[in-house]
Amino acid sequence: MWLLEAPPPPALQERYGFSPGPDWLDHLQKSCVRIGASGSFVSPHGLILTNHHVGAGQLQKMSTSERNYLKDGFYAPSLKDEIPCPDMEVMVLWSTEDVTKRIEGAVTTGMTPGEDEKARRKAMTEIEDASEKATGLKSQVVKLYRGARYHLYRYRRYTDVRLVMAPEEETAFFGGDTDNFEYPRYDLDICLFRVYENGHPLEVEHYLKVGRDEAHEGDLALVFGHPGRTNRLCTVDHLRFQRDIEIPTNLAWLWRREVQLTTFMARNDENARIADREFFGVQNSRKSRVGYMASLQDPEIARTELDLETKLRAWVAADPARQAAWGDAWDAIASADSTYRGFYWRHQVLDGRVGGGSALFGIARNLVRMAAELPKPSKDRLREYRDTNLESLELDLYSPAPIYPTLETDRIASGLSYAIETLGGDDPLVQAMLAGKAPRARAEELVHGSKLADIAVRKALAAGGTAAIAASGDPMIRLAAAIDPEARALRQRYEDTVDGVQTDAYAKIGAANFALHGEEIYPDATGTLRMAFGPIRGLEEDGHPIPAFTTFAGMYERAAERKGKLGFELPPRWVERKDRLHLDTPLNFIFTADIIGGNSGSPVVDRHGDLIGLIFDGNIESLAWDVAYSDTRGRAVAVDIRGILEALRVMYDAKPLADEIEGR
Repeated sequence: MWLLEAPPPPALQERYGFSPGPDWLDHLQKSCVRIGASGSFVSPHGLILTNHHVGAGQLQKMSTSERNYLKDGFYAPSLKDEIPCPDMEVMVLWSTEDVTKRIEGAVTTGMTPGEDEKARRKAMTEIEDASEKATGLKSQVVKLYRGARYHLYRYRRYTDVRLVMAPEEETAFFGGDTDNFEYPRYDLDICLFRVYENGHPLEVEHYLKVGRDEAHEGDLALVFGHPGRTNRLCTVDHLRFQRDIEIPTNLAWLWRREVQLTTFMARNDENARIADREFFGVQNSRKSRVGYMASLQDPEIARTELDLETKLRAWVAADPARQAAWGDAWDAIASADSTYRGFYWRHQVLDGRVGGGSALFGIARNLVRMAAELPKPSKDRLREYRDTNLESLELDLYSPAPIYPTLETDRIASGLSYAIETLGGDDPLVQAMLAGKAPRARAEELVHGSKLADIAVRKALAAGGTAAIAASGDPMIRLAAAIDPEARALRQRYEDTVDGVQTDAYAKIGAANFALHGEEIYPDATGTLRMAFGPIRGLEEDGHPIPAFTTFAGMYERAAERKGKLGFELPPRWVERKDRLHLDTPLNFIFTADIIGGNSGSPVVDRHGDLIGLIFDGNIESLAWDVAYSDTRGRAVAVDIRGILEALRVMYDAKPLADEIEGR
């Protein structure tokens, strides 16, 4: 997962005879977008291609019980038919700058790890504020190599985004949970949006054109996207903490929530509609975390990680100067994890899960914290309330997206029950949260008593600051305010005794790695733009070859084979128009490029920089890539651009849209 500002020096040239130049990389950088996950411009008129499951949150927010865009799909035959999204943010990376020396210059001798980290955070905010004022671009300092480097990323930001096209959910997620993270796949996992500026489609210089050459097995394919998080630079002890504490805790929550949502959705069709995206997200995360846990439990992976760490530590120990500078880093990380074990679960409950994912509780917490944070200088606030993040925060805070009381009640009841199960029913703060009621009764009281679904109420509370929060009788505000002191204290404790210590330690390990290996290492994923690559290559399973490409014909065969099973029913139009399709058109393909969660919607290009596909998944073996990449059996899964264009023209009567993508 290479930084575009530091692409792989020899690897592409040595393996594939290809070396991208700066203009080529700049074009790809400015053609890509960040939209929570990934996407790209595919026409000069602001048209963006991403995944259906990336755009599904917006589809659900725009849907009603009468018109379900998520389930039934949507197509705007003209610009006037395109529908504004309630709270979508598109960002295009415009420039980067290494600011490591400026960040580390804020740390002085004698500071504790907690003071170190606070000084770094202040410096990051000051750099971001100055950059945004000087350039007008949204600016974000990113920690790379877990603290060994810091880069300033500047983005062009757009919020007038409109829905253009989405297929039916049955087509986009064909195979359902059964085929998720498997291969072969037959998914049309696409969604198209358009960015507007000053009321007109955004005219862009940089966008991706459809490949002039058709993709074939063995061809080089490159991915440009925003992978969320990997843990490949973690120490062995840190990975053990994840294996024994963090991932089991996360999995227990996901399994629990999946069962609760299954029950909620089974009550009626409207419940099923409003909880659809949350349920998909929980299922997807659960399956992903199961795969990651399997990699942490794999003795072979553990031996590989231990061997790499042992060699680096031995090299450090072999020289007294290196040992003095970096030798204590691994023990410091282990000690910080040991400290975290003492308050991990309380921190997770109070700073993350007590609201159960409730939109109303999230709004209340933001309003309570904004009142406390905004009077401070930007550099002294919690990071999410710094000046450079306020526009994004307010886009979400004042979103007109619907809030459903029945789902909110289910979420908060779940969060309160979890607090009892984790912290104990006699815990004083748990007792205060419940206010003498059972979790569901308390959740109903909170949801039906709150006025925060009204945007005007939110804006009035935000404008009124601490006085308005203190005077508010809204039960959701009162709940957030009651929890906040201890939640803040736990966060501060984590930053001082865990995060700050580990940032210092990982900076030392990063320095040791740079000293030993030079710049031939890449940082863990951080949600920032990266380049990955590999050949289009099939698999072998139980001695049988699995070709790299699937076709529409294969989709119909899979539907017939699994007829009547959940996830395998095709929408009526796909049955009625089957004879119009070129059934041998490629639909999905696999290749060995390095991806992870967040890469969804990433464009796949050939060596010309032309669009050949769209990432939407990895296979089950790729889930180990959280901790260690291998191209032996792991594969990235993409929608083929040929299948996309065929479906637009034949199934959706969207010839003008297909022509726009093809540049006709």
